Amino acid sequence: MLLAASAAVLLVAAAAPAGADPVKVLRSIPFSGENVASQKVKDECELQIKVPHFLDTYSDEVELIDGSLGKSGRVLELHITQVHAPGGGAFSGAKSMTVTGVLRQNGREIGSFTATRYSGGGVFGGYKGTCAIVGRCAKAIGKDIADWLKNPTKDAKLGNA
Repeated sequence: MLLAASAAVLLVAAAAPAGADPVKVLRSIPFSGENVASQKVKDECELQIKVPHFLDTYSDEVELIDGSLGKSGRVLELHITQVHAPGGGAFSGAKSMTVTGVLRQNGREIGSFTATRYSGGGVFGGYKGTCAIVGRCAKAIGKDIADWLKNPTKDAKLGNA
């Protein structure tokens, strides 16, 4: 019985991530610059919260934070740097977005990336609006970042980058 309990404790300890500290990410990330996306896309598509939401969905390491990330522990600073999303849904062509990120441990940079994804809307894309299509990009980028967090490197190119 004692042997079984000891084995269970060891299995739980082995399953815990090496850096047990969560990776703090803002719940709403900023656009980096004035001309990154049209005002309509900024106002209606909610990309600032979709990318962190999907990252949190795909990673058990992430903790979404309101306010300031601070400097202690593991901190992932994300910025939306480009959104190509003309109105008209799939009829106006493919949509894309780019997110950059820097992972810091107690203020020291330990990883960075540029993640870009393109989408034409997928199956039945002609029936999807612009926000739905660029939202697919946000979802894919969230998954790309979650995968990268398992083994972060500097200057990584994720997705279609």
